[in-house]
Amino acid sequence: MMWKVLIADDDPNVREIVRLYFEQQQIELIEAADGESALALMEESLPDIVILDVMMPGLDGFETCREMLKRYEIPVIMLTAKNEEIDRVLGLELGADDYMIKPFSPRELVARIKAIFRRMQKGQPPAETDVPSQYEFGGLTIHTARREVIVDGEKVELRPKEFELLAFLAKSPGSVFTREQLLKHVWGYTFAGEMRTVDVHIKKLREKLSPCSHACIHTVWGVGYKFEVEA
Repeated sequence: MMWKVLIADDDPNVREIVRLYFEQQQIELIEAADGESALALMEESLPDIVILDVMMPGLDGFETCREMLKRYEIPVIMLTAKNEEIDRVLGLELGADDYMIKPFSPRELVARIKAIFRRMQKGQPPAETDVPSQYEFGGLTIHTARREVIVDGEKVELRPKEFELLAFLAKSPGSVFTREQLLKHVWGYTFAGEMRTVDVHIKKLREKLSPCSHACIHTVWGVGYKFEVEA
């Protein structure tokens, strides 16, 4: 099996469609019909990634995502039947890695999973000896090998993609990157509908780095973002 995937969706038809396609791709699927069952299955199944439907009876997808990420460091994809920005943004702010709007293609779902794992592999400590093990910008220190960020002497907890986004920008201070470029290099895919993903993660990074007055992420209106070190 390539991966072990846990899906929580109260619609058995959705689970069956995903299961049939995953079997063709040699992906093991663990199924849950609600959030409570998904949380109970986490410990025994130890999945590589979780897919959560937003609209479930009892514990909905948002609450399940929040509880899951308190206990586990695991990628999460949200499924939603609502084509509303607030649902997508809320899922991303809770720490979800991606979202898909129903109805969706199982083939695209697998492509999104592959993109997440490509991004995670890129985040492993680099083997090249010429890559710095850390970056220092005044009160901000980024340890690339340990994947740690220190702000004014205090360790700041970042989600995996928050760290990768910061590290990518910090490698090229002053360089401006479009949202499309950041999606490609940090998330591993390009899809116009996901531009809001970058904005949400930039907002979270700014909040967490706010104690540091020497380095920050600037918006370049009409273009994208840049990491800049101030005197």
